[in-house]
Amino acid sequence: MSMPFYVSPEQFMKDKADYAIKGISRGRALVATAFAGGILLATENRNPNLHKISEVYDRIAFGGVGRYSEFDQLRQAGIQHADVKGYQYSREDVDARSLANLYGQYLNQVFTHEMKPYEVEILVAEVGDVIDDDRLFHILYDGNVAEEDRFSVIGGDAAAIQERFESQFSAEWALTDALKAATGALTGPDREVGDLEVAVLERGEPRRAFRRMDATEVATLLG
Repeated sequence: MSMPFYVSPEQFMKDKADYAIKGISRGRALVATAFAGGILLATENRNPNLHKISEVYDRIAFGGVGRYSEFDQLRQAGIQHADVKGYQYSREDVDARSLANLYGQYLNQVFTHEMKPYEVEILVAEVGDVIDDDRLFHILYDGNVAEEDRFSVIGGDAAAIQERFESQFSAEWALTDALKAATGALTGPDREVGDLEVAVLERGEPRRAFRRMDATEVATLLG
């Protein structure tokens, strides 16, 4: 009788983490930042029919990087959760923090107990009445949840993109400046920007704050 091949728990978890990180790194990064009029989310996306940025609820947006089928499944689950909670209680009870914690618990469960982890990083953004009330939550493949301050970068090459973006960041800047900085950070100095997917959560809207920007509007803002 042959003995089963032994792998220590530490090595097994490390292998799963490396697998997830490798899958995520193949995707284009996503930048989210607060600006004077709300929250901007921008990413490169070669397929305009498969959205990486979407609306979840009245003032909440979702961004995903990595394996599309996996983060889109999470997006749909988040929408269903928000709709049910808003119906059972009130629309004001639906917030980004509880949704991010729900995503974190699910991803941690999958990472800990399943053979294959999700190859995703996701972002949950909520716009407030004032910029200090904006919320950005970054959720990793293993369920770790981090609240970001004013801006967040997720996905492949995130460290370099964050460094480029942070050098240009300005509190309460205009949408045009924020979009130009996000685009420059995503592409870097060595290449031109590809197809952009851009959306905003607009501050001051009475109910639905999410608005997807079309290519003409993006091109106009970028000059």
